[in-house]
Amino acid sequence: MKKFYIHTMGCKSNQFESSIIKENLIKNGLEEVKTLDDADIFILNSCTVTHKSDNEAFYLLRNAKHKNKNIKTILTGCIAQVEKENLLQKDFIDIVIGNDEKLKMFEILNTLQSDNQPCIVADIMTLSQFNKQTLEDTTKTRASLKIQDGCDNRCAYCIIPFARGKSRSADIDFIIEQINNFSKHGFKEVVFTGIHIGQWGKDLGLELLDLLKEVESKTTIERYRLGSLNPLEISKEMLEFLKHSKKFCPHFHLSLQSACNKTLRSMNRFYTVEYYLEQINEINKTFDMPFLGSDIIVGFAGESENDFQITKENLEKSGLTQIHTFPYSIREGTVGANSTEQVDEKTKEQRANIIKAISHRKHEEFISNNIGQIREVLIEKRLDKKTGFLKGVTRNYLTVIINSKDEKLFNTLANVKITKYEQGKIYGELV
Repeated sequence: MKKFYIHTMGCKSNQFESSIIKENLIKNGLEEVKTLDDADIFILNSCTVTHKSDNEAFYLLRNAKHKNKNIKTILTGCIAQVEKENLLQKDFIDIVIGNDEKLKMFEILNTLQSDNQPCIVADIMTLSQFNKQTLEDTTKTRASLKIQDGCDNRCAYCIIPFARGKSRSADIDFIIEQINNFSKHGFKEVVFTGIHIGQWGKDLGLELLDLLKEVESKTTIERYRLGSLNPLEISKEMLEFLKHSKKFCPHFHLSLQSACNKTLRSMNRFYTVEYYLEQINEINKTFDMPFLGSDIIVGFAGESENDFQITKENLEKSGLTQIHTFPYSIREGTVGANSTEQVDEKTKEQRANIIKAISHRKHEEFISNNIGQIREVLIEKRLDKKTGFLKGVTRNYLTVIINSKDEKLFNTLANVKITKYEQGKIYGELV
């Protein structure tokens, strides 16, 4: 029996797809192993958002060959899609499989098993149908459902549209069927994933709100959570609907990218800082302490010190809960890569650290505001190693350690009073 080891990098879509790959390989007689040393096949599901992620991927593949020259190395994911032929010049990569084709991993391996020559399988750009894959089994308490793939935007910093292709939506009937299937199997929450879920329905003549209305009325799931959204994709009508939803978890993640209008224009983002700051205020007024995360890129080509100070000041006064920030990484083939006004790496790292500090303060303030509040928590099986207590997740995305060791509470919804925050951990008591 062939043994495989899979390592996943990057976004939730990759994580979801890796779970499908694992499930299908196991169904077809392969054995998953927990360490690379025990594997005959190493599958790396890659990310290409930054140069750092590219370098990490190549290190992992090179290291696998170094440990075992006979191991079959398979590179899939976004690097595989963007680089293609260039990758097979590297002697530590045996097979390159593109993004949609990776869900047919067993069939591809079965076809190629007698051929030891390096090869490429894939071209997502020729595909127009959404690949309707779903997990039949998962050990997690919260199910993930990929409702969309690809992106129609052409932001100046981003290579992902070239790696994932045009936006493609799963149809409503398929999504509703899968959510109800998750519910029948005992899941209490589903997380909607995709590359750009705010573009869901564009190719079907629909909008994301149309889907959310169907989820509300036609599914039995108790909670759902949304992935990242462009600020322009959250309308007043959507907020009003979600305000009265019994299923929606008040957890937003906004792909803001900058808090300076000049930088937003150069990034090819079509909104203003003033617009989304007001939108953040409106979300905070609409919901009871919603979690408001965001993405911010620092050091984009042409970002001056004054531009960065504007971003810093706007983020400080924003009603965000947490800010995921990272230094701009040049991606060949994008508009940003052609700029002659690149910011040096040291400056980018310094700016990233400043924003990370702002994020830390905001998140701790958010946690403090939740102390003393009673929150509905989905209790998960993962136990705190020191105490043996259960862990759970609130609707507004706080991970809470609960003063109970009763595993019968696993995968149930319970009211929990948030009691304290110590050494980076949130504690609560069952009500």
